[in-house]
Amino acid sequence: MAITRRQFIKRTGLTAAATAFGPSLFASPFVRSALAETIGERYLISLFLDGGNDGFNTIIPYNDGGNPAGTKRLRSAYNEARSNINVATGNVSRATTAMLDPHTGCEIGFHPGLSALRDMYDQGMVAVLQGCGYPEYNLSHEEARVIWQTANPLRLPAYANQGWIGRHLAAEYGPSAIPAITIDFTIAGEAQQIGTSVLAIGNGVENFSFPFDRRFDEDNAINDVPAKKAALAALFSEAQAGAAPLNVIGTSAGATLTASELVPQIAANYYGHSNIDYDALNRSTGYALRDIAKLIYGAERGQLGPQPPRFFQLRNGGYDLHSNQGGATGPHRDLHYEVAEGLRLFFDDLEQLGTGFQDIRDKVLVVIWSEFSRRIRQNDNGTDHGSQAPMLVIAGSGALNGGVYGNHPDVKTALDDEHLTSGDGKDGDGNTVYSQTVANGFRSTDFRDVYGTILKNWVNMDAGDVAALLPVDNTGDSDNYWEVANFDMGFLP
Repeated sequence: MAITRRQFIKRTGLTAAATAFGPSLFASPFVRSALAETIGERYLISLFLDGGNDGFNTIIPYNDGGNPAGTKRLRSAYNEARSNINVATGNVSRATTAMLDPHTGCEIGFHPGLSALRDMYDQGMVAVLQGCGYPEYNLSHEEARVIWQTANPLRLPAYANQGWIGRHLAAEYGPSAIPAITIDFTIAGEAQQIGTSVLAIGNGVENFSFPFDRRFDEDNAINDVPAKKAALAALFSEAQAGAAPLNVIGTSAGATLTASELVPQIAANYYGHSNIDYDALNRSTGYALRDIAKLIYGAERGQLGPQPPRFFQLRNGGYDLHSNQGGATGPHRDLHYEVAEGLRLFFDDLEQLGTGFQDIRDKVLVVIWSEFSRRIRQNDNGTDHGSQAPMLVIAGSGALNGGVYGNHPDVKTALDDEHLTSGDGKDGDGNTVYSQTVANGFRSTDFRDVYGTILKNWVNMDAGDVAALLPVDNTGDSDNYWEVANFDMGFLP
């Protein structure tokens, strides 16, 4: 059976990023800038909690910190807002050294489903970044997801269709490299760009292959894959010898064909090395993290070429819990458990994954985010879409300054403003409104500061180049917009 070009693109996650947005974007300034900085031998993983994770049942107030009645009593406001989905203080997973909200002094802790991350926090491996958001926040899943992936809240045309990681990839790597991999069937928005290829591996590393339309082989009992491979290789080589953008597409496609042969070969060697039992967890996030572990195993041993993948993305879905969310138990707890236990296994794996069973936890950084949080007040047995959420950053203790950064959202004011006309400090829906006003003490953490800190201090980009990829809002309103960047938030040494 013949395969059309449209079918070919639709069936494969191997689509070269250079072909994803069309040749008109080859004029992108990010491609022309050719930055010199590089992540070196480190790895960066973006973990997306798809559906809008409830931040208030992720990092939970434990007490009121001795504050008198007023806006700083976080636990009292939490109890007022939630009954059916309340996580009682006895169930909050507290750190060995109390986690204190910097503004209120209230103690906070992890949801009990995240106890594995609490243990990693005790080891200095977790940074909790509170109140993360952006101006003019959007509570549509699709729109908010794109905003977080592109780091472009104001939708500036120059930054459209380019992920915050992808801008770096396009600037640093050429079409012959494949520096990023999505553990899914489509390329993650964070990595989208037009300068280099990105692989999408959605069916396991060992099952990864170039889409040679094998159904034709099965129907006719003819193995024509070698002929197809030779034809494609010749086509890519001919394109590579042509003029731009055809030469870029040819180079990128050739690199993809080569990678499709290298990737599956590392699985057997990995299984002979690792003793971590991801199967005991039996959750998709754990298996996705195991696939990343396999790829890092191959990269550490030079089995994925001279420029192995350094950037990875995965997601865990199911967080759109408008009903039956649960408190200490229930669907939200199960999602938390899946992520936390998967990460525990993954970092246990990294502890012995290097050559000679070397500990490489300090080489790997994971940033966890969701497209938005949920409202502080429950709607019955769940929560509606809300504004600011915590982000989590995880790495080996030598590579991270673990702790609490940023301020917990102003839940008391959000409750007081609920159902009122929108205006200063309220939106009428019971959300904490984005603010950069330092004086109010509940200053929001702009998520672009988190990204910028990672790009500058983990990916090793020059501060000026980071600023070019993540420009401030320039509205003239420094109270309500991101007018002053902070790419040294302190969670990275």
